[in-house]
This record gives sequence, C-alpha cells and structure tokens, in this order.
Amino acid sequence: MREKKPVFANTKFRTAPPKEVNWRDRYAVTALPLPRDTMQQSEPLKGAYFWLAVFYLVYCARPEDWIPGLQSVPLAKISGVFAIMGLLLSFGRSKRGLRDLPREAIYLFLLIGVFFLSAAFSPVWKGGAFFRTLDFAKVLVAWVLTFLAVTTLARLRRVLFIQTASVAVISIVSMVKGASHPRLDGVLGGIYSNPNDLAFAIVLSLPFCLAFLLRTDSILRKAAWAVALLLMISALFLTASRGAFITFLVAGAVSLWHFGIKGRRLYLIGAAAVIAIVAAIVAGGHLKDRLLAVSGQGLDTDSQSSAYGSYEQRRILISRSLEGIEHYPILGIGLHNFSTYSGVWRDVHVTYLQIAVEGGIPCLILYLMFFGRGFSNLRRLRRLPDPDPEATLFAGALHSSLVGFLVGALFAPEAYQYFPYFAVAYTAVLLAIEQEQKGGELSRGDSNSSQLRAGPTGRDGKPSFTYAW
Repeated sequence: MREKKPVFANTKFRTAPPKEVNWRDRYAVTALPLPRDTMQQSEPLKGAYFWLAVFYLVYCARPEDWIPGLQSVPLAKISGVFAIMGLLLSFGRSKRGLRDLPREAIYLFLLIGVFFLSAAFSPVWKGGAFFRTLDFAKVLVAWVLTFLAVTTLARLRRVLFIQTASVAVISIVSMVKGASHPRLDGVLGGIYSNPNDLAFAIVLSLPFCLAFLLRTDSILRKAAWAVALLLMISALFLTASRGAFITFLVAGAVSLWHFGIKGRRLYLIGAAAVIAIVAAIVAGGHLKDRLLAVSGQGLDTDSQSSAYGSYEQRRILISRSLEGIEHYPILGIGLHNFSTYSGVWRDVHVTYLQIAVEGGIPCLILYLMFFGRGFSNLRRLRRLPDPDPEATLFAGALHSSLVGFLVGALFAPEAYQYFPYFAVAYTAVLLAIEQEQKGGELSRGDSNSSQLRAGPTGRDGKPSFTYAW
C-alpha cells in the first residue's frame, strides 16, 4: 500500500497518494490580478449603456431647444425607451442586478411612492400632482439604469463628460442667444428656462470640469477645459442668481480643498481667484445689484427694486410653506402644487421646505436620507486601500458638488432637478466599481470552469494561487 502524504488545496487539509511531477504541475498557471484595461474589455449591457448615454446627452444638452428641426422630436422619451429595452434584453449578463441596488435607490423609490400617495389625497389638485409625479419618476428609471449599466470607470468618465460638456455648451448657447434677455431668462426651455435652474446646473457641473482639467496631460485639452470653466462661470454671473452664487462659493471652496490643498496643487487657489475676478468684472454687474438689494437701502435702479421685491416675496412664501406643513404634515399638498397653494404662483425658494410642503415630512426624511447615502458612499470609498487616482479625483468633484447643493438648496427651489440625484448615483457607481475591482476579480474562474486554489506559501511568505484543472 502506497504511503499517503498531506497536501493542501483551497486551504483545506486532505490526503492523497504521492505522484510524480508531470507537465501540469511543472507548468501550473499562476493567477495574477488582471489589469484594469483587460477587465474592461468585455463590457456587459453595451446597448443599454449606449442609450443611457444618449438620454444623458438629450437631458443635459437639450439639443431640441437650439438645433433647428428637433423641436418636435421627443428625443428624451425615445432614448429612455431604448435604454430600458436594452436593459431588459441584457438581464443576466451584467455583473450587477436589481438585488444589488443600494439603499439610496430604495429611498428614492419610497420617496416617489409617497409623492403618488400625496397626489391621491391632494387638497389642491390631484390630477396635476399625479402627472407631475409621473414625470418626476423618470429620475428613478435613469438612476437604476445608471447603477446597472455603468460598470466601469471608463463608462462613468464618459457619463460625467457628457454632463459637463453639455452644460458648458448650454452656457455658451445661452450667452450667445440671450444677449437681450435679462438674467438669461427664457433663452432655452425645459430645465434651463429659469435662470436659477440654469445657474444651479452650471454650479453642480463646475467641479467635474475642474476634475477633467486636472486629469488630462494634453495642453490643448487643458486649455479647452480652462476656457469652458471661464465661460461657465461667466454664464453663472449673468444669471444673477443669488442662491447659485452662494452654492458656487461653497462648492468652489470644497473643490480647492480637495484639488488644491489635499492634492498639493496650491497654484489652483491663485488661478481660481483670477478666473472668479475676471468673470465678476465682465458679467457680475447685475449679480452685484441683486446682492446689495437684500438690505433694502439705496435702491437706485429698477433691477435693485425688483431684486428687493423678490427677496420680500420669498420671505412671505417661506411663511406660507410653513403654514402648509402645519396643516398637511403627513402627505403634503402634492408635487408642484405649492405655486397654486401660495396664491402668488411662485415656489418657495428653500428646497427642504419645498419637499416638506408638497410631499409631507416623510418625504423630507427620505430626501435627507437619500442624499446622506451619497456622503456615506464617498466615506466608504476613501477607506478602500490603494484607491485609483482617477476615482479619487472624481470623488473629490462629487463631494464638492453635493456639499454645494445641500447648502445652496437653502436658497433655491431645486427639489426636482435631476442633477443632484445623478450625483448620488455617481457616488454609488464609483463605490461599486472600486469594490468590484478590489475584491471580486480574483474569485473568477476561466471559461473552462477552472477554479482558483491557494497553494503553499512561497519564499516571500505569500500564498501562491494556481488554477486547478
């Protein structure tokens, strides 16, 4: 009877008869971590991702507003339908599924569900609240598609590029077409028709513009992003949005902390000051008048008088919203119904009050929990070992954008703008990508159903991994 010797496979002790060294043992394959570029070659959900990218382009750039011939084409609906079809046809081939959706997706789902209940019991306008909630619910579809289809850092980079470049183009088009429009009001339609909404879209995209500028080594691309940054800030000042200006200061300070101080690029502080001063001199006159009008003194121009009247009206709307919350604390009055309820056809210029009065206090709690998860994702991302430099760069931009929004939301009605929801989706995607690359790739077998086995430690004290055939 042959002698049996102990061997190790998959770190479990077993006995097996000794055997002679053959060619399989001599040429055992050592499993090494795959390069990121290699792991990204086989990308699932290509069709769904393509149409999702088209949806982002249509939503962020709104080509139907400034390209002749596209006004009557429902580009957003077409791209959204094809994205959903591509996702449904690709189920089972993605590395993520519906069960992998993070908690913030559940919070968003519940938030929209409460809004539908609010519409059903609205004391103001049930039908209007229902259809407006149905329209807002598209953000959940886009959110889920983003998490499921954006499975690599390259894909996330493209989506961020689409949003940032689109907002830069919108800024240029608004300034060109809106030379005779005060505050660029009504130059474009949709989410950019209101100057406050346009300004917030610009502010929330500025940190990504700075991240792309720092990411590239090309002088021409750096120059292009620097020009885009200057033009976006100029458009922001032309809107004369006081809330967006405060958001700009906060997001800019956080961006300089991440990229300038922590990133050891101190020259960014001086460069940012120069760009801000130039933009303020060129396009900041109207904004200065509106900021000075808050005091109610020295109202020498029609612009200042109008700005002070707007300030006083907002104080009245805040009081009116608090009354609405007191009378309808559970389900609110229905999405976008406050303008009717207020009696002056204006929204309350505090996002948190806007959510609470139209959806009730439960909606406000879910809203805060949703955005809190965005910061939680970024904290978990920072704790991962050996972070990818590009992921760190985008994480800093996302943190700057989210902090700026949460502060700026105190001064503007931006509860239903998609850009903040997209930012939280980007944090979830970035965290999932980094976690998958850090911990999930070594457990994969090859196409021949081979498995990784931990062999005995080598000379360096680390276990060697070999494929078991």
